[in-house]
Amino acid sequence: MTKNFSQTAAFIWSVADLLRGDFKQSQYGRIILPFTLLRRLECVLADTKAAVVAESERIAEKGLPEEAQEKFIIRASKHAFYNTSPMDLSKMGQSDIKDNLNTYVQSFSKDAREIFEHFKFEEFVGQLADANLLYKVVQKFANTDLSPNAISNHEMGFVFEELIRRFAESSNETAGEHFTPRDIVRLTTSLVFMEDDDALTKDGIIRTIYDPTAGTGGFLSSGMEYVLELNPDAVMRTYGQELNPESYAICKADMLIKGQEVNNIKLGNTLSSDQLVAEKFDYMLSNPPFGVDWKKISGEIKDEHEQKGFDGRFGAGLPRVSDGSLLFLMHLISKMRPITDNAKDADSSSNQNNKQGSRIGIILNGSPLFTGGAGSGESEIRRYILEADLLEAIIALPTDMFYNTGIATYVWVLSNKKAPERKGRVQLIDGSNLYSKMRKSLGSKRNEMSEDDIKTITKSFGNFEVVDARVLDKPEEVKSNRGRQSANPKAEPAKTFASKIFATHEFGYRRITIERPLRLSAQLSDSAINSLRYAPKPFDMVMPALYEAFGRNWTTDSNNNSYGDLSAVTLEARAMIKADFSELKEKQIKDVLDAKLWQTQLALMNKAKALQTAIGENQFDDFNEFDKVFKQALKDADASDDMSLDAKEKKQLLDAITWKNPDAEPVIKKAVKVANPLYGAFSYKPAASNQRADKPAKIVEFQTDSDLRDYENVPLNPEVTTTELIESYFAREVQPHVPDAWINADKTDAIDEDVGIVGFEIPFNRHFYVYEPPRPLTEIDADLDAVSTEIMKLLNEVHS
Repeated sequence: MTKNFSQTAAFIWSVADLLRGDFKQSQYGRIILPFTLLRRLECVLADTKAAVVAESERIAEKGLPEEAQEKFIIRASKHAFYNTSPMDLSKMGQSDIKDNLNTYVQSFSKDAREIFEHFKFEEFVGQLADANLLYKVVQKFANTDLSPNAISNHEMGFVFEELIRRFAESSNETAGEHFTPRDIVRLTTSLVFMEDDDALTKDGIIRTIYDPTAGTGGFLSSGMEYVLELNPDAVMRTYGQELNPESYAICKADMLIKGQEVNNIKLGNTLSSDQLVAEKFDYMLSNPPFGVDWKKISGEIKDEHEQKGFDGRFGAGLPRVSDGSLLFLMHLISKMRPITDNAKDADSSSNQNNKQGSRIGIILNGSPLFTGGAGSGESEIRRYILEADLLEAIIALPTDMFYNTGIATYVWVLSNKKAPERKGRVQLIDGSNLYSKMRKSLGSKRNEMSEDDIKTITKSFGNFEVVDARVLDKPEEVKSNRGRQSANPKAEPAKTFASKIFATHEFGYRRITIERPLRLSAQLSDSAINSLRYAPKPFDMVMPALYEAFGRNWTTDSNNNSYGDLSAVTLEARAMIKADFSELKEKQIKDVLDAKLWQTQLALMNKAKALQTAIGENQFDDFNEFDKVFKQALKDADASDDMSLDAKEKKQLLDAITWKNPDAEPVIKKAVKVANPLYGAFSYKPAASNQRADKPAKIVEFQTDSDLRDYENVPLNPEVTTTELIESYFAREVQPHVPDAWINADKTDAIDEDVGIVGFEIPFNRHFYVYEPPRPLTEIDADLDAVSTEIMKLLNEVHS
């Protein structure tokens, strides 16, 4: 922006001097921006004002509906908006200025009038009147020449943007909600537009720009400026949607000032209510809110995902509800123009020269790069983007670049019209050190990127080049000299810039599930049997406590109907439960105070004692043999007594008398016909000493031990089959270390149905990590000695 634009904006912003004291600093823009718009519209309409007023009076007599009246009046106005009032700011008077001003604003056409409504202009006019400032403010603007002869639409756009910037900075506690810093806007815009030679050179070319999180319109303005600076004859059409009414008003006002069709700027939630649903765009730029929770609109999002699939916006998958960043990215992808080689198929809203798809620039935090494992919504979205070959580049930005957060952020550049050399590849650019410290922080924004910093990134991106870590000519950061300084301070790592290029499949992996056999020992010991006196969770803690307090005299005779009877001590027992086991619900308290639960457990304990008599107390380290003995004992006992165990009882009994033992034999699940140890079909012969040497081995599958289950991420390699990929990896990386492991062939990918689940992540920092060796021990010891000496000196001073 030139000095003249800055001076004009500074002059307008000087209205803040009038507001100081009566209004908060964060409110200045809410007054200055709508008044600036009002004065600009008034100046633009001045030439046709008389004709518009006359036409308005003429058609008012006909009683036509408002829409019909608008068509006649717009024809007289020769602009996309009008005002039917004979007044202007210079004719407001002083006595009735509040009512006159409100009537004047209400006389605008619908789109312009709506902007003032979202600014809550009438409310602020009332506050100005109450502070006796309204007349002064009106006079200030009435005497400011904002006519097209004095300042063109393009120049006025610069002025309004400067006012928006000042407003954002004056209220930087909320600036990040609607304002993206200009250095980031400039960088993102440059990356997205730099490869469109037609838009930058040809006369009369038409391009559309869209921002689904338009805010105050910074990206839309920057996209227009970038193209028009290089090609003044290009025609730029802007589209956007914004959730915040005030930001929407600012954006719409900015577009109106620049002569754009403001009907293309919509108010509402882009994710739940896309108001440009049928539109496709050439360029899309967005800075969606980081980590936005989409729980409130989850119903609409999930319905679209499930009912429309890839015919909707969210077919690839849904991220977790706590972070909707990737929803905005999928929304943008759905707005891409399809590539066509036939000019007749080109969208009517775009020039026929533009037959080649779309480009996207979106700012995201680090979470979308890696959050979510294989098969998760986030991973599936990354998979779709990379397998469709839409991702061109990701650029790491410095931290502390935004007004309301200091976290690491990244620019994603996507396109469905990749240059041949970019097909199947993704460029990662580390620009995290390309910044300078600001003299004065604005909220969380402490760093800024210069034009040279932006050129460094755009040049590397444009050249599609690999750049090994190159030391930047950046001054060292000034460190605080407070406190004790180290005698051997650690050297700061050099600030570097680097760029790397990867094939898309290098971000993918196949997650295979590795199983190991369950190995159990079993023993019907007295302690194990006695534990059956108590029911499992949630009663495993409260029942022993009740037994110790009230049940020591209960006899275990199976015919004893008084076992577990707590009726005489119900109040004391309930009080103890409430005090020590408050997590129990009322129904659970009633159950544990009922003798029925205790008698059920007593019956199970007595059955276990009977089995102990039949089987003995020896330890079995082969559960397969124990299971045979156990089943036979149950069968023999049933012939003479009721020893039947239901599934629940059997599980509790086995849980009590078995434990995992790495030295025990694996538990057999079933016999199979064909051996395949890679997938869990083993040739097995027990190692028991009484096993006959001539007895052949069986081919079996083992029960899995969920505690030993593990996962391996096998890097994708399109040059080999999936079977070869995972089997060679397993044989190389797993089998030598755990010979009894196998691949779970039941865990397959939902899309390609091969073994293993495909996942994608982009570990940006890992690719650019530079190892820093620790300081020598002698230096660390020297520092420790110095600190110890200083501490002893201080202690001596205290004691003396």
